[in-house]
Amino acid sequence: MTPNEKRAASSLAAVFSVRLLGLFMIYPVFAAYAHNLAGATAYTIGLALGIYGLTQGLLQIPFGLASDRIGRKRMIVLGLLIFAIGSAIAAMSHTIMGMVIGRAIQGAGAVGSVILALVADLTAEENRTKAMATVGITIGFSFMVAVVAGPIAASIVGVSGIFWLMVVLGLAGIAITLFVVPHPPRAVHHRDAQVTASMFGRILRNGELLRLDFGIFALHAMLTSSFLVMPQLLKASLGITAQQQWMVYLPVFAIAVIVMVPAIIIAEKHRKMKSVVVAAIVAMAATQVLLIFASTNTIALLAGVTVFFTGFNIMEATLPSLVTKTAPAEAKGTASGIYSSSQFIGIFVGGVFGGWAHKTWGNPGVFMLSSAIALAWVLIAATMREPRYLTTRLLRVEGDADAGSLAERLKQVPGVAEALVVAEEGLAYLKIDSRTFDEDAAQAVPGIG
Repeated sequence: MTPNEKRAASSLAAVFSVRLLGLFMIYPVFAAYAHNLAGATAYTIGLALGIYGLTQGLLQIPFGLASDRIGRKRMIVLGLLIFAIGSAIAAMSHTIMGMVIGRAIQGAGAVGSVILALVADLTAEENRTKAMATVGITIGFSFMVAVVAGPIAASIVGVSGIFWLMVVLGLAGIAITLFVVPHPPRAVHHRDAQVTASMFGRILRNGELLRLDFGIFALHAMLTSSFLVMPQLLKASLGITAQQQWMVYLPVFAIAVIVMVPAIIIAEKHRKMKSVVVAAIVAMAATQVLLIFASTNTIALLAGVTVFFTGFNIMEATLPSLVTKTAPAEAKGTASGIYSSSQFIGIFVGGVFGGWAHKTWGNPGVFMLSSAIALAWVLIAATMREPRYLTTRLLRVEGDADAGSLAERLKQVPGVAEALVVAEEGLAYLKIDSRTFDEDAAQAVPGIG
């Protein structure tokens, strides 16, 4: 990547991470804190934890589409302002319903899709995958840091202080956007990075992509519901408060990363993606079933938490890769947008139904719910096809090239599985097998600029 592209990728990754850092920091400490809010019940605590996922999921795609007309930076600044306002409301709330309102407003600042669109604006086609990978790695790292840092921050400034920290992080994101992120020459719609409305029907009819959408929905529903009871269980088993539980999460994530790296290598390099995915889901499902009956057993609890987060990290890395492999090249942005919205709806469902299960059946009820979701996911994943190990490649085409004939010529290039030329965008969208793709042959096709 060029220096300007590196600056764009790193600064936008920073904008993404400062927002996610605050959101995930409250996960391990929120349930214990919310019990002290006026009007709190197990159900309303779950609603407050998960409600931001509903507004985020509903507004993610509209924010991205609006940025095509209004401008990327304007929408990012608007979204971060909304996020900061919601954080301030949550910080000042002494009732559970005030917290619900604050969390809902937080989620309404749905800038994720806009950030990715701006990454695409600021990077050349051949470097876009690297830039997106930079953002993706930052997101995963931010989650792990946040879960460990949340209890530490709560011990210093309290949970309300974490919400005030979110206000500061939101304003920091605005400053980075305005003064560090390069300004794009113009906002262009990118099919590989943004939702294209005309592609919705095609993506929603793709059974393999729907399996992946259910997967990310299930993963975050299980995560959110688990955090409704995990602080209480760790306190009962180990005698440590929610503020001290970073001592549990730090070694858990260390083990999870150690296991995740070889798992990803096996999945990607040795092309055993389906086997790794199904094994990870089965392992997570087993932990949820185990914790229905043994959540008060210290060894079972710690083993369950470790295995769950190991599987969680593996799935967070492999599911987006599967979306890229499965989606048509010209609809990757649409597939990713629907996938991302499914994740946030999963957060909402996990919070709301997890809270309901907790109120109705206590701690075992939460794990009964997550077990049912996990077992359904096992059945859905077991029927998935072995993915095609393809990646997206974009090529610039000459203005006077005939789209149909050029696409047919590109399909003859070794390693090209799919090709679509969109003349008005001046781009050829390819799905390629990186092991056999002949870059020189593709560049030599008449009409490729």
